[in-house]
Amino acid sequence: MVAYICATCGVQHEPSDEPPGHCVICEDERQYVGWSGQRWTTLEELRAGHKNEIHDDLGLTGIGTKPAVAIGQRALLVQSSAGNLLWDCITVIDDATVDAVRRLGGLRAIAISHPHYYSCMVEWAKAFEVPVYLHAADRRWVMRPDAKIEHWSGETRELWDGMTLIRVGGHFDGGTIMHWPEGGEGRGALLAGDLLQVAQDRRWVSFMYSYPNYIPLPASEVDRIVASIEPFAFDRIYGAWWDRNVASDASAAVHRSAERYKKALTRRL
Repeated sequence: MVAYICATCGVQHEPSDEPPGHCVICEDERQYVGWSGQRWTTLEELRAGHKNEIHDDLGLTGIGTKPAVAIGQRALLVQSSAGNLLWDCITVIDDATVDAVRRLGGLRAIAISHPHYYSCMVEWAKAFEVPVYLHAADRRWVMRPDAKIEHWSGETRELWDGMTLIRVGGHFDGGTIMHWPEGGEGRGALLAGDLLQVAQDRRWVSFMYSYPNYIPLPASEVDRIVASIEPFAFDRIYGAWWDRNVASDASAAVHRSAERYKKALTRRL
């Protein structure tokens, strides 16, 4: 049996004799089925034509695939004396990547912001023999269940060295951001995926229910996101793609972005 991978979202599904009939993640209105219809690939096929690159991204080690696969996000490696955390995940994993991560101290755990980045999380977890932390509110979107997956509930989950998972909701009910107190040169950082979407003008962020289908969030959800991170000090935000980061003054950026967003929702032409 083969664990097929959706070519559009990059999420690996439970092993089967034939490709699944459909990808429920892509059929959801927050994602989309490709214009040529549902397509499937495998990890073996992807390894043949793609390689991972590992390099610095504003003080953190980024891991991304070239050429890009599916949504094209990169993962982040948060190094700590008490164990390294892989934040978010990518589809391609190979021996060279595993060896490189082990040279950087290996992994203690994986944490993922939301279902669009579940990718090949089980392959990563098995390669390093570590748990994957996902919020229980998004359990239904796990396409390849496994004992390595630990579903946490509530509004926060303490990790180690002060790192904290924060349920912010918004894009998905279990949408999660990670607070890293040592980030931002000690002023704190948020690893946000696209729950806080760093804008092209990187002094700003935005908030959406569906990015590809341009469905906004209501003002109440924006307020919830802002309130959920209010107790945490941070000066930097790491987004989901290479260099898509708010380098400084990130707390102020979130507040002014939320006000601009809510004002746009009520604007009349």
